[in-house]
Amino acid sequence: MTEKLPALKKSDVDPNPIRQFARWFDEANAAGIPEADAFTLATATKDAAASDRIVLLKKFDDRGFVFFTNYESRKARELSENPRACLVGYWLPVKRQVRIEGSVEKISEQESNEYFLSRPLGSRLGAWASNQSEIIENRDVLQQRYAQTSAQFGDEIPRPPHWGGYRLRPTLIEFWQGRENRLHDRLRYSLQKNGSWLIERLGP
Repeated sequence: MTEKLPALKKSDVDPNPIRQFARWFDEANAAGIPEADAFTLATATKDAAASDRIVLLKKFDDRGFVFFTNYESRKARELSENPRACLVGYWLPVKRQVRIEGSVEKISEQESNEYFLSRPLGSRLGAWASNQSEIIENRDVLQQRYAQTSAQFGDEIPRPPHWGGYRLRPTLIEFWQGRENRLHDRLRYSLQKNGSWLIERLGP
């Protein structure tokens, strides 16, 4: 029996893509999809050498979509050279994908501090112990740094200056709904100069 998948119509979606994203994100979580906040982040160097990895989407609002990382990591270096990126989330059980393109900037230190202090103790220690994307001799080096950091700070762990958040400010958001016979629904929101969003249907 062919699975009946819902339609994605311009007449049914919210005119604001952030609100439409919130609707889909809530539905993905309600469906029990594991780690619905896991998104692929694609970046590129100034010479257009691309790379991607999974990050966790920690919050979003009308200003954009926020993720956190080490500011000395490969992704951070690429964002410094070329501050544009793309986030892609795929929720297989409901056959939905969201693609978000735009410019990227660091969030405020206050925002980064607030989130960092909400993290589990081990995660805060790990942010100090790991020189992300750098070559290390073996795992023992990492564990030694972790132990040293724990001894140094105890339970009062400040945010490392090399760790914090980025906000992707969207200029394009595409919603993809899987349909029968690969005749998928695709709606693209494009940010206009006056701040409004143009919604267009794309061929699958």
